[in-house]
Amino acid sequence: MTNLYISGYRSFELGIFQKNDPKIAVIKNAIKRELISLIEEGVEWIITSGQLGVEQWAAEVVEEIRLDYPEIQQALILPFEGFGSNWNEQNQLSLQETKLLMDFIESTSHQAYVDPSQLKNHQQFILHHTDAALLVYDPEHKGKTAFLYEAIKSYQEQEDYECRLIDFDQLNTFEG
Repeated sequence: MTNLYISGYRSFELGIFQKNDPKIAVIKNAIKRELISLIEEGVEWIITSGQLGVEQWAAEVVEEIRLDYPEIQQALILPFEGFGSNWNEQNQLSLQETKLLMDFIESTSHQAYVDPSQLKNHQQFILHHTDAALLVYDPEHKGKTAFLYEAIKSYQEQEDYECRLIDFDQLNTFEG
């Protein structure tokens, strides 16, 4: 396993609207713990798609981990050109800050958003170009990540693809 995709809940799905929300520290620590384990198992590239919430927090965690694991690389694979351009100014700034942390940035579609097929194609591209996924996601509590989770489960029927979950029970245990 060398290429890991990280995704999960969007910040608004977790009721997080401020950068100093204490829930972020718990989530980032849980991601860090899992990431270190995965890096020690051979992960070399961390891939995200730039979504607000878990994906951007994961990029920040990777940057912290690079102090001890300088060989780790991270890539931002956006679903389409102009991704995030319709977000408010603060969220666009957050995406720009995330881009500064990247070793590689690309879009799966080189045109602006046209229709949902771009998102499905992006999902398939990510699955075909990664070996595993780490999701901050609880199947008991649906969110937008449910689409990715279901795609991973379908993909696992044909391919050897690992998916690790950090669910709410784990976050609550980790928090305590």
